[in-house]
Amino acid sequence: MPPPPNPGFLLLRSQTLTPRFRRSPSCDPLLCRPRRCLSARASAAQLSAAGVATAQQPELGVEDAVVGFVTGKRRATEVAHAVWRSIVRKGDTVVDATCGNGNDTLALLKMVADERAQGCVYGMDIQDSAIESTSSFLKMAVDDDHQRELVKLFPICHSRMEEIVPKDAPVRLVAFNLGYLPGGDKTLITVPRTTELALQAASRILSSGGLISVLVYIGHPGGRDELDVVESFASSLPLDTWASCKLQMVNRPVAPVLILLNKK
Repeated sequence: MPPPPNPGFLLLRSQTLTPRFRRSPSCDPLLCRPRRCLSARASAAQLSAAGVATAQQPELGVEDAVVGFVTGKRRATEVAHAVWRSIVRKGDTVVDATCGNGNDTLALLKMVADERAQGCVYGMDIQDSAIESTSSFLKMAVDDDHQRELVKLFPICHSRMEEIVPKDAPVRLVAFNLGYLPGGDKTLITVPRTTELALQAASRILSSGGLISVLVYIGHPGGRDELDVVESFASSLPLDTWASCKLQMVNRPVAPVLILLNKK
């Protein structure tokens, strides 16, 4: 039987990334509890949820997304994606710090891929099944092999992103989606300590004019603690080199909170 075809993306495991659960200040297995990932069989439903078939649904601009959010017609995720599109350019390098099932990874790939198949998306998740699900989703959603090769996936904690992103790569965006995966085990979540380390790493690799986007889900135990850490980090950034803002539905106390950090 011939070997299966190359899926067109890179799943990378290097010596610098093993053992995955090495106890260290930056990636302790008790701190980096993996988020459960849905089965790859859910990918067909993801295609619709991620808005892959957008012929009848044009992309939102930032103004329309924000107005829609204020009027309760748009989700925080839609605002985040609209802001990303206003920041990210074709050929850019971006980071998906929490791949999950691959929806954000796909959105970022569509933003950076150009006709010359340039740009790069570095994706990571501490759980192998999340990486596998993202890989399967991209294979289903992206027909162009050259575009899929722009995605490099790593099964590591997001606090270790500096180990995989080249030092000379000007990173335009680092995206976080914090909490548990909808439909998954709510006890498997991102946690404040490694999220704080990941934010620090993101601030170091981000280029001038770039953006850190953090969507924090707070309706589960530990969610508000993680939000406190993110807000504390955002508040500590110097005003002369950073702009920090927050979007939150005040009368929906468990709605996700979007925090955007722009490096001037």
